[in-house]
Amino acid sequence: MGRVSIITDSTVCLPREVLERYGIHVVPLLLVVEDRVYRDGVDITPAEFYSLLPRAKKLPTTSSPSPAVFLEAYRQASKGADSILCITLSRKLGMVYDSACSAREAARADLPGVQIEVLDSETAGAESFIVLAGARAAAQGQGLAEVAGAARRLIPKVRLIGVLETLYYLAKGGRIRKPTFWAASILMVKPVFRLRQGEVGVLERPRTRARALERVLAIMKTDLGNSTAHVSLMHANVPEDAEGFKARVQAEFNCAELYLTDFTPVMGAHAGLGTLAVAY
Repeated sequence: MGRVSIITDSTVCLPREVLERYGIHVVPLLLVVEDRVYRDGVDITPAEFYSLLPRAKKLPTTSSPSPAVFLEAYRQASKGADSILCITLSRKLGMVYDSACSAREAARADLPGVQIEVLDSETAGAESFIVLAGARAAAQGQGLAEVAGAARRLIPKVRLIGVLETLYYLAKGGRIRKPTFWAASILMVKPVFRLRQGEVGVLERPRTRARALERVLAIMKTDLGNSTAHVSLMHANVPEDAEGFKARVQAEFNCAELYLTDFTPVMGAHAGLGTLAVAY
């Protein structure tokens, strides 16, 4: 066969038509809302989740798919390929990478002759472009080493920044320090955050959402300059904000590709309603 299949997890935040075009297999993370378990993007849509979130009595929690789920994904992907590249969200953000690696070890006996490589994207959301780099190399008929190399080269180049409506969810989930949350709450700010090397940091604390979005654009301009941009916008139930920001990005950057998607429920559970993030 000589073809490489690409597997990733549900934090990839790519439009369905793009995933289908490149035959990218998506393994859903798990979301627990009011003691009910959902598969991210399978059993619950973003719209359904964001309607549940404000009414939830307990903060939703998330967990990684088991090695058995990844092993089944490897079985399915191997039907059309003799090699597999699995790209996961940062291992600092969950156990997805470890589950994928455990499944790879099990696959040595279960799928003899199928080469499997697991790659830590060191991000989430922004892994979309890392996944696409691998998928495009695979579509050109390149081998596993070349496909993995194309994806790996993009890891230090991708960025993810955005605006939060509140730091409550990140603080409750342990993603940021509690003092940072309390300071932001007292000041009623709209934090600009960055996800880098698997860690979330607050860059700035503008007083208004409009100023926060302007700062995101300014940071993008500093990073991108006049280069061709590859951009993915993600939002947590703020479609009008997202469309407006998309228009600004189109006007101010030379975009080779520009996607607009919902923030997947698993990511929204940690970031909260109103989040608008941009990967580039």
